[in-house]
Amino acid sequence: MDSRIPRLRRKLARIPYAPNRSHSFGEERHEFRLGPRLTKGQADAFQAEHDVELPQPYRDFLTNVGGSGASPYYGLIPLKDCTLVTMNSRDASTGSRGFSRAYRPTRRGDLFLHVIERGCSDLVLIGITGPLTGRMLIGNADGFWGPNVSSAPDFLAWYERWLDHMAAGQDNLALELTSPQLRAHPIRQRLTRSP
Repeated sequence: MDSRIPRLRRKLARIPYAPNRSHSFGEERHEFRLGPRLTKGQADAFQAEHDVELPQPYRDFLTNVGGSGASPYYGLIPLKDCTLVTMNSRDASTGSRGFSRAYRPTRRGDLFLHVIERGCSDLVLIGITGPLTGRMLIGNADGFWGPNVSSAPDFLAWYERWLDHMAAGQDNLALELTSPQLRAHPIRQRLTRSP
């Protein structure tokens, strides 16, 4: 088990539910509570069924902390409901890339797992294969924007950053969960301007 797990448990226990704190349009769904942990057998079965290996920090979280619930946006999706996706080719008109559902076995492109519900066609993903294995990405399935790769090296670092920001009273926009492009977005600047 990753040594960061006990610290994450303590931090999460100290953050009470506060409606609309993160402006994420979904925290009322999980109310900062986690669903039951997965057994190692459940994680193994998912990996075998989909012919993938979950990044160890993400797997450690699922089996030692919680299998769904408390996270940015609408919450962690239970592993059995997570879907594998591949990144589409760059759209020449927008420069962005969308995502398409992948059905294993596939060797076309790198695989990502949709792990957090963000709403509409927006996705929070973790890299499963390829150079972004273990990294968190936020993108749009239709390629309307992004994708943006988090600077956090893995799921546990990304999740702890979120907990630290929630404990400090900062909203999801302050997390800078994505690349510098999003920080410069006009909507973000409008929302974070001082009165």
